[in-house]
Amino acid sequence: MRVPTELSLMLDGANGPTKQKAARLIIDLASTAGAVEFIRADNAHVSGVSVITGGHGLRRFLSDLSGDPDGKVSIPTTLNSAGCDYEKMDEMGIDYPDFLEQQFEIVHSYSELGIEATLSCTPYDRGVDTPVGIGSWAESNAVCFSNSYTSLITNRESGLSALATALTGWAPKWGLHIESNRRPNILVNIGCDMADSSDWSVLGDWIGKQILPTWELPWGPMPRIVGLPNGSFEKKKALTASAANYGCPMLWADGITGDAPQVDQYEGELTFNEEDLRERYEELAPRGKVDLVVIGCPQASVGEAREAAAAVRARMELGEVISDQRLWLFMSSENYDLISSDGTLDLLEEAGALVLKDTCPEVTPYNRSKYNHILTNSLKAEHYLTSGLNRMPTSVAPIIECVSHAFDKYLVEGPTPNLDESHSKAIATAKTHQESSFDTKGQGIPSQSRWEVSGRALVTDVPITYLGYVNRDTGMIEEPGHPLDGVAIKDTILIYPKGSGSTVAPFVLMGLIYTGEGPRAIVNRDVCPLTLPAASLLGVPYAHGFDEDPTIHVNTGDEVFMSLSDGSVSLRVESRSPED
Repeated sequence: MRVPTELSLMLDGANGPTKQKAARLIIDLASTAGAVEFIRADNAHVSGVSVITGGHGLRRFLSDLSGDPDGKVSIPTTLNSAGCDYEKMDEMGIDYPDFLEQQFEIVHSYSELGIEATLSCTPYDRGVDTPVGIGSWAESNAVCFSNSYTSLITNRESGLSALATALTGWAPKWGLHIESNRRPNILVNIGCDMADSSDWSVLGDWIGKQILPTWELPWGPMPRIVGLPNGSFEKKKALTASAANYGCPMLWADGITGDAPQVDQYEGELTFNEEDLRERYEELAPRGKVDLVVIGCPQASVGEAREAAAAVRARMELGEVISDQRLWLFMSSENYDLISSDGTLDLLEEAGALVLKDTCPEVTPYNRSKYNHILTNSLKAEHYLTSGLNRMPTSVAPIIECVSHAFDKYLVEGPTPNLDESHSKAIATAKTHQESSFDTKGQGIPSQSRWEVSGRALVTDVPITYLGYVNRDTGMIEEPGHPLDGVAIKDTILIYPKGSGSTVAPFVLMGLIYTGEGPRAIVNRDVCPLTLPAASLLGVPYAHGFDEDPTIHVNTGDEVFMSLSDGSVSLRVESRSPED
């Protein structure tokens, strides 16, 4: 591995302890990824800002970095959405102890590192002047959008790996930095009209739900989509945002993006037709009174704000108003200022809508005495709002229907839906019970020189989504349909392919490790920048790159022994668990 002199000096502590930690993490990531060299990054975008996403792990980690005068970012770096619009706390009705104080603490800590507090999850939408070159971005929707539609290239970083690159200016050269890895692995044929941006949002989420664990997707699902009509900025944004729910870092759409590279074979071929679209809307339709309508996940573009305003104007001309500010529109400060100057903001507020900036629907703590059923136009919002992050029944409809529900709270009558009553399909798994002995070799990470650990294995061949689907207090996996739903990760040898979902995952895992609710050791099958940072920074034994797939060959409940020496990890099963 060729480590640049600048990065090597940071690793030796020449630039202070903060950059030393960052350099150590960058080199651990490079080792895990099999990178032999590093690449200079042009800019970074850091996630993990809201109190309810980063939580205790984020606040404690940022506190650990404080007080280092040399601990400043080396490249232009922007910051993701916060958990509130601090100017409209009363209107949002946030009922969360010390929320504003904790939110200021987090944003201030990032600002002390030299990060620009843009508080936007759409840095490609007026947040970064020129989305070109090499980025280190840790907002999943922004990663997928930029790789798909712009000249900027970024891996799907975690909040911590992006921060490490921001501090050092360097990233491992791996993954999507290498042209041969930017290849489609799923073919998707479109057999229906896709007239509304919500249709495109449904499509991206639908693709993710079709993925099988047997498919080889080392960099995540990267579909080539055939048959989409040319789409607006808003449609393209909706597609990549929802596709990113399932780890998609980029996609191709014939006639919309650049041409997809030719491949000999796809891992899977899918067809999305009118029936699929109709069935999904039927599943997502509101079945009880809607308490709140939210638009802007990712944060709304000027076009989305104007579309909402047009629908609002039509109802206002009939003499109607929105009661109780039942429509919330989330925007970046940049776009908020633009609609402030063209009359769109005045129209929305006159109608009774609440227009918020610096935050987004998925990272806001809702007041459950007021809001228990949300309607949105976004499958990204639905994905996270129904997760443990807010665990709230959430329905989906196009913007014009969302606005109708905002005006008429009795458009659908009936009791508030119960999330537990919704049917969750089992996530496909290829695991079977193993009885023969198992012994294999893997790799450690450079920051860990020697360790021995043993314990009970907790194993799945399905990725684990920490943000929203692992309880940040108990470490319980809470994802309906997941093979490990209802199981705690505490004190286990945790074996899984990789992390998925939000790039804030490492902060959730760090919080569990800080409080003693985390695993004894972690084994990943695939390169995982969403898991490794927490293990690297907090010294949890970490292994990867095994000769044989431990997610298949180890059973949950097996007694496992692992040891690290000279960079090599030995894993063996001491005794087998009985078959359930």
